[in-house]
Amino acid sequence: MSKKSILIVDDKEQIAKILYAYLHGDYDCMYKQNPVEALAWMQKGNVPDLIISDIRMPEMRGDEFLNHLKRNELFRGIPVVMLSSEDSTTERIRLLEEGAEDYIVKPFNPMELKIRIKKILD
Repeated sequence: MSKKSILIVDDKEQIAKILYAYLHGDYDCMYKQNPVEALAWMQKGNVPDLIISDIRMPEMRGDEFLNHLKRNELFRGIPVVMLSSEDSTTERIRLLEEGAEDYIVKPFNPMELKIRIKKILD
């Protein structure tokens, strides 16, 4: 059985490296530096099983990215986990209402993230 795939979208490569280190044993991980790059890659037929996206990024914010995905017939069903350094209940509720599967505050516990992802993908 092939591994499920996770697309990591974050403008901070260091965060992506940490995520990759914890997840690549169980999942095929791809990394894109921003949502514009991620959307271009996905429009070429690459559809990950799950997306982990930062919220604060240049070019396009993570919440705009989430809205693009949820409005697109092909990508609507992909679960999206939002990562944010902002522990704002208002923002968390808004993003969950807009279709995010989960919202995780940085710095995060990698084991907790792994369990949350497993629950979404299993």
